[in-house]
Amino acid sequence: MKKMFAPVCGVALAGCATLFNQDVKAIAFTSVPVEAEVWIDGVQRGVTPLTLNLDNHTSHTVTFRKQGHSDVVCNLTATTGALWIVLDVLGGLIPVIVDASTGAWKSVEQDSCNVTLPEMGGVRRTGPDGQVRYIHQPQ
Repeated sequence: MKKMFAPVCGVALAGCATLFNQDVKAIAFTSVPVEAEVWIDGVQRGVTPLTLNLDNHTSHTVTFRKQGHSDVVCNLTATTGALWIVLDVLGGLIPVIVDASTGAWKSVEQDSCNVTLPEMGGVRRTGPDGQVRYIHQPQ
């Protein structure tokens, strides 16, 4: 009985997702062609092929860039796991508060971003919104 008391108290005071849902997740990034720059949430993190450990509780925007190719975006979406909520509700009010406030209920579903960057032609222009666009010139 005493051996079960500590784990039960830990779950009741911390929340199931805080204790058991992983904080980081390994995500693989690949592209065709290879050696495309990988930008995660606006920060360059390397070139493909690449595997990185990312925060598992937040969504991420991944942009692949390579000279002569159009940028491609891959969204890694963190979604709320219904099972975590049910387990916390069964555990009482404190686990619900802890997991809801820490975001531990959320996790990224994807294990990888695999993209093909299309070749482009034309002239590179940066618009007023900061987005890079390619203007195709008639031949």
